Parts: sequence; C-alpha cells; structure tokens
Amino acid sequence: MTKARRPLLRSGLVLGFGLGGFFDGIVLHQIFQLHHLTSSIYPMDTVAGLELNTFWDGIFHAAMYAITLIGLVLLWRALHRRGVPFAPRIVIGAIAVGFGIFHLFDSIINHWLLNLHHICYGPNLMACDVGFFVIGVLLIIAGAVTLRAATVT
Repeated sequence: MTKARRPLLRSGLVLGFGLGGFFDGIVLHQIFQLHHLTSSIYPMDTVAGLELNTFWDGIFHAAMYAITLIGLVLLWRALHRRGVPFAPRIVIGAIAVGFGIFHLFDSIINHWLLNLHHICYGPNLMACDVGFFVIGVLLIIAGAVTLRAATVT
C-alpha cells in the first residue's frame, strides 16, 4: 500500500466499522429483534426492559452514526486531496475489513467480556455468537484479499 493511498484505507476502515454497527442495529436489533444492546441486563419481555433496551440502542445508533459520518468525512477529504489516486478496490476492501472488525469488537467486548447481549438467546446462544464472530473473520479475510488485489494493480 502506497503512502498516497493510506487516506482511502483509513476512511474505508472507519466507514466499514460504522456500517457494521448500523447493520447490527438495524437488522438484528430492529427488524429481527433478536437482541438489543443491553438485552442481557434488561429483560426484553417487559415494557420497562424494552424501554431501557430501546434507549441504549438509540445511544448505540448515535455512536454508529457519528463513526459513519467521520468515515464519510475522511473519504471525502481523501478524494479531494492532491496525490491520492482514487482506488475503489481499496475503499471497498477497507470497508469490508472495518465491517469485520466491528463484528469482532462486538463479539469479544459486548458478547463475551461485558456480557451486554448475545446475538440470539436460547439453546443456540453460543452458536449464534460464534457464527457472528466467524462472519467477522470472513469479512476481514475478504477485505484483505480485495486490498491485496488493489495494491497489485
């Protein structure tokens, strides 16, 4: 990776992390309602618990919004910077890596260390968490392969 292309890499990583959080929050928290940010702390089957979970989901979404906005600003700045040639594969690869890093961060910190929530509850709890982690690893590998291809061309 040339020094000139590093701003694209940084912006893609930050953007991917934020988008990974949005995917988790929108798809898993809101659409499928598998969990909420604090569903291991506050029950999801009471009104009070759902209100607290919804509040913390909102805080989480606000943080992901800020991270995604920072990624977009970094990308905009990189694209308008002299000497930074646009390389879509770098941006796409970095977004995939950032998305995967979110999965690993969420798995390790929120699922396993802090026990804030799990991907799903019931008999498949560990399988769901491990699957989420594995998806993160696969996204990082796919992104790294894409980045590698971008540096060769």
